[in-house]
Amino acid sequence: MNLTRIFPTEPGAPTPTLDGMDAAGRDWLLAHYRRGDGPFLRVNMIASLNGSATGDDGTSNTLTSRLDRRILGVIRELSDVVLVGAGSVRAEGYVVPAKAALAVVTSSGDLSGHRLHARPADAAGHPVLILCARSNLDRARASVGTARATIVPLDDEGGDITVAAIVRALADRGLDRIVCEGGPVLAGQLFAADLVDEFCLSTSPQVTLGGRPLLDSPPLDSPLLDSPAAGSTRFGLRQLLVDDAGATYARWERARPASA
Repeated sequence: MNLTRIFPTEPGAPTPTLDGMDAAGRDWLLAHYRRGDGPFLRVNMIASLNGSATGDDGTSNTLTSRLDRRILGVIRELSDVVLVGAGSVRAEGYVVPAKAALAVVTSSGDLSGHRLHARPADAAGHPVLILCARSNLDRARASVGTARATIVPLDDEGGDITVAAIVRALADRGLDRIVCEGGPVLAGQLFAADLVDEFCLSTSPQVTLGGRPLLDSPPLDSPLLDSPAAGSTRFGLRQLLVDDAGATYARWERARPASA
C-alpha cells in the first residue's frame, strides 16, 4: 500500500511516496518515526473520523489496517516498553510484543480474560510488568495466574495510582522510552498530567456511531491526583502521512516553552 508524506514539504522536491509494506518502506518509517536520544513518552492510538477509539466490533480492529499495524510495529521497535491499561489488554486481546517490553496498568488488580500467556517466539526475552495498586496486590497475583509476569505494586490513594508513579516505576527499570497505546482512560490521564511528548494518531476514513471517545477525561469537579492544571495542551504537527485508502498518520509534538 502506497504512503505519501504531505507534511513537512521540501520546496522544489517531489512529494515522497513509498510502499509502506515493503522492506524499504519499513526502513523509511523507522527513520521518520525515530526520536532523538533521551527519555520520551508517546501516545499511539487510532480513531474514526468522529473521534471514536473503537469500531463496530467494540475494538480498534475494525479501524486498523495492515499499514497502521506496520506503523504500530515500527513505533514499538523504537520504544523500550508498551504501556497499556488492563481494560485494553482484555478487549484487544494483547499478547507480548515482539520488539518491546509490555507494562499493564491495573488499579483494581483485575486482569481476568488476559492472553499474557501467549508469547511470540521473538518476544521470549521481553518482560511483562503488571503495575498495580498496592492495596489490590493479592488480587493482581491471583488474576495473573501462571503467566510469566513481574508484579510491581505502586502506592495508591483509595485504590488509585498516579500516572507519574507509573512513569517513574518504568524509568527506574531502565524503560524510559515509552509508548502508551491506551485505553482512553490511561491516555487521557497522561495528557491531563502533561506527560505526553508526542501523540501519534492514525485516523481511519470512517464514521463510527456509538463508539468510545478517543480520550476519556475526568469530571471537571474531580481533578486527577497529579494533574497540574485544567484546560487544553497545544501540540504542533511534525509529520503527516496519507495512504491510498485515505487514512492519515500524524505525529503531533508537544509544544513546550523554550528554556530560560
